[in-house]
Amino acid sequence: MALNNTYDARLQQETAVGAGVQLLLLALLGTAIGMGVAGWLSGLAFAFATWAVLSRALHRSALRSFGPANRVTLGRATLVGGVTALVADSFESAPPVTLLVGLTAVALLLDGVDGKVARRTGTSSALGARFDMEVDAFLILVLSVYVATELGPWVLLIGAMRYAFVAAARLAPWLNAPLPPSFARKTVAALQGICLLVAGAGLLPYAVEFGVVLLALGSLVWSFGRDVVWLWRNARQVEVLEEEIPAAPAKTPELVAG
Repeated sequence: MALNNTYDARLQQETAVGAGVQLLLLALLGTAIGMGVAGWLSGLAFAFATWAVLSRALHRSALRSFGPANRVTLGRATLVGGVTALVADSFESAPPVTLLVGLTAVALLLDGVDGKVARRTGTSSALGARFDMEVDAFLILVLSVYVATELGPWVLLIGAMRYAFVAAARLAPWLNAPLPPSFARKTVAALQGICLLVAGAGLLPYAVEFGVVLLALGSLVWSFGRDVVWLWRNARQVEVLEEEIPAAPAKTPELVAG
């Protein structure tokens, strides 16, 4: 029991360090650009939520070490917190586009590094994969909010689609079934961040930015649609197999002569 408490304490120290680095980044951003109330509140809310959710997940997991891969993901989460603060601040004042693009670009470049580190060090875990996925999803959501201010609210569909899928899975549990690995799915997921970053940089004509983001949305709809169809067919096949397999006859108790 004492050993488990030691492991848990070490894991919690990692999350506390991550929260501290997040606060330091917010302080640097606030000093550099004079960040407003919306930026500070959003950044602090992200830092607290990340710390709280990750701490709880680590406490409930069987991990004995935070691991190098999760440290990379935590670093990406810190950058995403900075992007979140900058996007929120952009509603009050002109955003520092170069800084926003820089933080986003580094976060996107580091995507995939944590997975490679996990495989090379033999520290892959379900919690690490989920942590990585949630950081990616939230970054896409924040970027879609930023780009939507220029191209229109339809861009929010990109950031909201994954969360809509999770909500739908609560009503249709068959959507929670594991999906087979897919290079196309990974490519489409990576494309979202790249396209939103390109549009958010504001270097291209409006029509080109519109087309780039529309391409991203179309590929995402295709990817989710393909996965939903696969999950539905798989669920139907399972139901058919269950109906075809006869139930084992009930055993009747033997009568014992008295």
